[in-house]
Amino acid sequence: MSGNYDEGEAVRPEEPVIVRDRRKIDPETGELREEPIVEDAPRPADGSGPPAGGEIVDDAVAPASDVEKELAERTADLQRVQAEYANYRKRVERDKVANTTAAKASLANQLLPLLDDIERAEQHGDLTGAFKAVADKLVTTLQQAGLESFGTENEPFDPSVHEAVQHNTSSDVKEPTVTTVLRRGYKFGERVLRPAMVAVTDHEPGQEERPEVLVDPAEPAEPPAREENN
Repeated sequence: MSGNYDEGEAVRPEEPVIVRDRRKIDPETGELREEPIVEDAPRPADGSGPPAGGEIVDDAVAPASDVEKELAERTADLQRVQAEYANYRKRVERDKVANTTAAKASLANQLLPLLDDIERAEQHGDLTGAFKAVADKLVTTLQQAGLESFGTENEPFDPSVHEAVQHNTSSDVKEPTVTTVLRRGYKFGERVLRPAMVAVTDHEPGQEERPEVLVDPAEPAEPPAREENN
């Protein structure tokens, strides 16, 4: 024997080499090989296990339904946060507009006595020259900001915006009517800053509207009172 041989080393049998040719074309004949038909594994007799052709799900991998459920929950949370943020922005904008309107109304309310003075000066013919130019500019600015005046003669009386300080009756009106405006009223938007001070005339039936008193002819007239002889 050769000197390279170690008596203590066991002789290992050589492992056979297996060659699997997976080419679809046979190199010898040049024809297309037929693919092997894989038959379904028989289903156990007790009915357990997946059906023939069924998939085997690994327990280590989460089912697709759980992933979809978690995705739907995260999407719902995101939509809820977006809705809350949108409502917050709307509330902030609404409060901002309300605070701005309240500040403008408060300033306009403090200027109402000045507007009364301007109106009285105009009625007496004293609103002229530079004073008139400044007054007109002030009134125009307040109107553009949202201030409105109300209270005119011959309009129906409304207790929500009119303050009646005088009351008369007349057959010329059909309903309670404002006949004299003693002080103009003002409102800012939907807020009434000051009611109009007015005189109200109510309807009074005329002579032709008063009901006639009918006397029954069958009813005896009252006898004249007798004079007592002293």
